Amino acid sequence: MVVDNLDIELKKLKEEILKMGRLLEEQIFKAVKSLVDKDIEMAQEVIERDDIMDAMAVEIENKCLQLIALKQPMARDLRFIGTALRIIVDMERMADHAEDIGEITIRLHDQKYIKPLIDIPRMAETAEGMVRIALKAYVDGDVDLAMSLVGMEKLSDELYEQVYRDLLLHMMQDARNIPQATDLLLVAGHLERIADHATNLAEMVVYNEEGKRIDINVLARA
Repeated sequence: MVVDNLDIELKKLKEEILKMGRLLEEQIFKAVKSLVDKDIEMAQEVIERDDIMDAMAVEIENKCLQLIALKQPMARDLRFIGTALRIIVDMERMADHAEDIGEITIRLHDQKYIKPLIDIPRMAETAEGMVRIALKAYVDGDVDLAMSLVGMEKLSDELYEQVYRDLLLHMMQDARNIPQATDLLLVAGHLERIADHATNLAEMVVYNEEGKRIDINVLARA
């Protein structure tokens, strides 16, 4: 049985995308863990490894462009490659949000937290799961799996609202809490944006497989 060279190259492309996704999940996890543990070394590692994410994005982009130019893919293969070019942009932006959380960790590491960090780690866990599921759905062409992000996006929004309410209450109780509460709210905002980018990936899966456009954020609010 002769295996088409394009099939081999597409398999390699999938592996590179999943590899970047695994690093992204790790960046999100470590960014928030460094915040919870006040681990500035881990936070610095997240910041420094953002360059690796950027380099991987460039490498995947070049690979996609080479495949289009040299292999002249058609139909489904072309859609897969074209979507990969869009996905790496979202992944790179998610990594930037993780880097921003690392920078906030360094800023707050010598402060006593005004409240236990409970919902922010839950937001991070949800965001990591959304990234992992969205990328698997993309590689497998699994629409049902992509649509499972509707419930996860709803959870992410609910957790953000909980964090917002808690931090607002602390600000109202004592004005001295405002600077730190603002930083923690920024962390929650970065995690919410990561979740939103993950829904972008899932929406691309649905479009690629079924040719229809959906808005997971709208569905999650329904």
